[in-house]
Amino acid sequence: MQTLRLSPSHKPVGNYYRALEQFKTLKVSHETAVRSAFQNLLEACSRQFSWTLVPEWPIKREQHRHALRADGAVVDQFRLVHGLWEAKDAGDDLRREVKRKFAAGYPAGNILFQAPERAILYQNNREVLDADLTNADELVKALAHFFEYTPPAYEQWTQAVEDFQREVPELGRALTELIERERKSNRRFREAFTDFYELCRQSINPNLSEQAVEEMLIQHLLTERIFRGVFHNSDFTRRNVIAAEIEKVIDALTSQAFSREAFLGRFDHFYRAIEQTAATIEDFTQKQEFLNTVYEKFFQGFSVKVADTHGIVYTPQPIVNFMVRSVEDILQREFGKSLSSAGVHILDPFTGTGNFIVRVMQEIKRTALPAKYRAELHCNEVMLLPYYIASMNIEHEFNELTNTYEAFQGICLVDTFELAEGGQTSLSFMTPENTARVERQKRAPITVVIGNPPYNVGQLNENDNNKNRKYKVMDGHVAQTYARDSKATNKNSLSDPYVKAIRWASDRIGGEGIVALVTNNSFIDNLAFDGMRKHLERDFDAIYVLDLGGNVRKNPKLSGTTHNVFGIQVGVSVNVFVRKRK
Repeated sequence: MQTLRLSPSHKPVGNYYRALEQFKTLKVSHETAVRSAFQNLLEACSRQFSWTLVPEWPIKREQHRHALRADGAVVDQFRLVHGLWEAKDAGDDLRREVKRKFAAGYPAGNILFQAPERAILYQNNREVLDADLTNADELVKALAHFFEYTPPAYEQWTQAVEDFQREVPELGRALTELIERERKSNRRFREAFTDFYELCRQSINPNLSEQAVEEMLIQHLLTERIFRGVFHNSDFTRRNVIAAEIEKVIDALTSQAFSREAFLGRFDHFYRAIEQTAATIEDFTQKQEFLNTVYEKFFQGFSVKVADTHGIVYTPQPIVNFMVRSVEDILQREFGKSLSSAGVHILDPFTGTGNFIVRVMQEIKRTALPAKYRAELHCNEVMLLPYYIASMNIEHEFNELTNTYEAFQGICLVDTFELAEGGQTSLSFMTPENTARVERQKRAPITVVIGNPPYNVGQLNENDNNKNRKYKVMDGHVAQTYARDSKATNKNSLSDPYVKAIRWASDRIGGEGIVALVTNNSFIDNLAFDGMRKHLERDFDAIYVLDLGGNVRKNPKLSGTTHNVFGIQVGVSVNVFVRKRK
């Protein structure tokens, strides 16, 4: 258990009392003002634990449409709440306010009610502290109790995550060895694997290696229980068209001596920890974010190269919210339409875990959502795990919004860039149902392309043989446009996947539409992108760029963890490109 390193003589404590004294001198006592002093103190303490104090944290209540909002929540990297904070001003009767908040539905797991001169702390549904905050020792004691408390459901969580990240590479190697053995000795599995491998090469990437297909099987084996348990979806492997196909191969793998339950038994505590921890999160949006982070950590431990090549970092929710609302605003102002309008097809070509489509669904009018869900929402994902998560996130969100379950027909397991290559019309895409979805999407008149494409051209290790794959058509189109019109000598940066994504999206919307992508920001002013900027100006009628900075490679004084919205090395920008027929 971590210990809060704080004493009455430390600077954050002194700053707190000085701020209160200043407010008192100015005769300012209302809550909105005076709570900032304690908020600064909480933020300083949170940093010791690598946690974040998130203001205005929503508290979802059953059978209530509108959420309550605590003044702050102490949240870790998995979006797990370790404590809530509710501030009051000096004129409030704190004891009475505590009763009022609990009556309204505030949880009492670990919540600190605070006024400038007093704090009452509840943990595990009982009062554990009533502190006089005018006394610095009492203040430090209250904060120590608050930050050092571990909710019962989290007690095994931290250790389970550490165990999983440490041991999953070895587990992956053991599964790889098992697959290799079974391919030699298990004829049924050998035939099933060969058929599946050829299907993947035909559907996803003709250059796909056998190792990549083995990794797909391993990913499925290691995470299938998470999807069943956390999403409460016991029919997952039957309902999901791709999971059902992979289960056939797994059945062949387990047809002789191999038992998945016995093999994964060593990680039973990890799966239980995920299931128990996820069960503490009532709001499904927060549960999605929790699982997104679990997914990121899985790839960081399981396959570093896959994470690097595909940019395994999910988009922070505030950025998703901003982009979706921006698209809605532009649709209304420029086109007289909205995301709810019939005929407005929306595509996320690199959907990851589905956050953009989920947020679009929340923006669509409830009366219009069923029709949009069935025919006008589209997304692609080329990697197995995020495809699984996106499928369930989107389907669960539809269930939340409409109170009915309906499989989402708009998601495809497919490489978006591969769709631009020639000769695809005669190919199948994994399964007949997935193929039908791909063909339907290809015929759809896309109005909005929105999402977060991968970008990684400046990998830290250029010698790791982990290059991005080549696409003859897409690479050629970039070369004929962006590269041909560039005056730069070195144009290697134009091979970055995000450049292909912007080129692809520019073509996909046809004569009219919106492209909204969050990408590497190097195209804004780097010399190699002068031709790209020329074409963007020519191709679109309006361009909005929100440069978020954060290029750690350009400025070593910056830190990816604190100065970059994704915690990565390259700079980031949010870009909205608008094309009109007139």
